[in-house]
Amino acid sequence: MARTDDVYTLPPDLPVPEDDGRATHLPGTRVPSLALVATTGERIDLSAVRGLAVVFAYPRTGRPNDPPLVPDWDLIPGARGCTPQTCSFRDLAADFAALDTRVFGLSTQDPEYQRELAERLHLPFPVLSDAKLALTNAVRLPTLTVAGQVLIARLAWIQRDGVIEQVAYPVFPPDRNGEEMLERVRGIRSAEGVARDRGRSR
Repeated sequence: MARTDDVYTLPPDLPVPEDDGRATHLPGTRVPSLALVATTGERIDLSAVRGLAVVFAYPRTGRPNDPPLVPDWDLIPGARGCTPQTCSFRDLAADFAALDTRVFGLSTQDPEYQRELAERLHLPFPVLSDAKLALTNAVRLPTLTVAGQVLIARLAWIQRDGVIEQVAYPVFPPDRNGEEMLERVRGIRSAEGVARDRGRSR
C-alpha cells in the first residue's frame, strides 16, 4: 500500500513531543571516535571534525511511494517530519557554510536508504548511518522503538572540536529545526566576535 500523503509536508495536527529529560546529559559530552558511513561514500568520525558543526538526528525518513513504517506513524510524538527537517537544513546550507559551520544528518537507517534520500533531495551535506547503534549507545541518545526497530528520537546538537555544546530536544516543528540551529550558531559567532573585540581593546 503506497502512501497517500506527502512526505515533504507536515499535517496540521501532529502530536507535540514532550521533553522527557533524556538529552540533558549531552551538553559537555565528547563525541566518541567512531567512523560512520556517510552518503558521500566516505567514513566520517564526528569526534575529529574541527570547529563548529551541527548534527541533526531523526528517526526515519520516508519515501514518496512507500508506506510508513507503521500505519499510525503520524500519531507517534516526534516521528513524522524527518524529510521536512532534512530539507530545512538543505535550504540553509549556504548560511551555515558562511558561518564556517559544517552540517551532518544522522539516523539509524542503512547507508543505501540514506543515499537515495541524499540524491532525491540534492543534499549538500553528508548524512551518517548509525545502523549498528554504535554512536547512539555510546552517548545514550534518546531513542524510539517502532516495529522492532530502534530509531533516534529527533534532536540536534552543536559541537565544537568534537564536544557537544548545545542541544535542541525535543524538536518541534521539525521543518523549522534548520532555522533554529542557524540562529543558535549566529549567536555563538556573535559572542565570539564580541570577545575578540574586547580582547583587542585591552
